[in-house]
Amino acid sequence: MCQRRLNIRRLTASYSVTRMAQDHEPTDDSTDLELVARWKAGDERAATSLVTRHAPALSRFAVSLGQRADVEEVVQDTFVRAFGSMESFRGESSLRTWLFTIERRLILDRRRAQRRRRDDVSVDETDAATEFDALDEIVAEEAEARVRNAVTRLSRLQREIFLLRVNEGLSYKEIAEVVGSTEGAARVHYHNAMRAVKESLYV
Repeated sequence: MCQRRLNIRRLTASYSVTRMAQDHEPTDDSTDLELVARWKAGDERAATSLVTRHAPALSRFAVSLGQRADVEEVVQDTFVRAFGSMESFRGESSLRTWLFTIERRLILDRRRAQRRRRDDVSVDETDAATEFDALDEIVAEEAEARVRNAVTRLSRLQREIFLLRVNEGLSYKEIAEVVGSTEGAARVHYHNAMRAVKESLYV
């Protein structure tokens, strides 16, 4: 297993997250569960397909959480931890939801470590998210600046839920799993965030 973890690290290190974000969906039409099963059976190509399929979304999510630097490293660490714990993945949630949960915990751990070291800038509640690809469907281009400012003013939890819903299209149940909340709370936070964003358009 240690050798396989090393191979995953090499795979993600050699495959640029920036390149991943520009690529189309992988040609392998196997489901995530099928790819996981193939990887557990020793098929290393299945890992390549999973990394290619999910790295762009993980990169976007890291940026939306305010991760301004080392995004590729965060995505790499997420895959290393995920593949190292793959035996515990039962398919009760989607693989992408599980990966988002791992990545969010890693980012929170990194922030706590950074605060302890006091050697770089911490990310706080007022940091702006910079990924707004899906917002084109909500507002016209001329209103994007107002939307960006509105999202900046959301609490961290509201911002996470809002972007998981808008950018990634997750269900409230999946969002609740990622942020460690309840489905009802996720729904309330999303609607409050959406109301705040909409109100910003009429200021």
